[in-house]
Amino acid sequence: MNQPHQDEKPGRVAYQGAPGAFSHEACAVLRPWDTAVPFETFAAALDALRTGDCDCALIPVENSSIGVVEPAATLVRESGLKVVAEAWRPIRHALMGLDGARIADLKQVLSHPIALAQCEQTLKGLRLNVVEHFDTAGAARDVAEAGDPTQAAIAPVGAAEVYGLSILRNDLQDSSDNRTRFVLLSA
Repeated sequence: MNQPHQDEKPGRVAYQGAPGAFSHEACAVLRPWDTAVPFETFAAALDALRTGDCDCALIPVENSSIGVVEPAATLVRESGLKVVAEAWRPIRHALMGLDGARIADLKQVLSHPIALAQCEQTLKGLRLNVVEHFDTAGAARDVAEAGDPTQAAIAPVGAAEVYGLSILRNDLQDSSDNRTRFVLLSA
């Protein structure tokens, strides 16, 4: 998936999440010649492909730690769209907060439910109030905007760069071999 076909022109690839999300990172690695276009939900990303607003969609369907990524896998199965490629990508979660924030002072952590599940054992040890969010990078954005040093997000390291947050702890995932399978869809 890393090289465009000789007659393939740069296009637009839909993904679920905010800039800096794992799907956004996967787009940059797997389809670097395309423009990655964020959507809040998996359904919205697939709809953008169906309507022609995007040329393809990159959707996570399976994770090595938690299994099938629902509802994304169901939406893909029921979409009638063609899977044209797939790739497994490593998933490394980071705990991030405002500059100067300390883990000992945190009260709340925001992230996507699937990311929270991949970090469940580690989170138990941190004793934080867990808040589900629509997206990992969206959680990072919201922590940055809130300006509350007692809040943190679990997201890719790249999200900290995008939203100006500091990494408080790397490799928060419970499994060191945490990977997600992404499928590339076309109409």
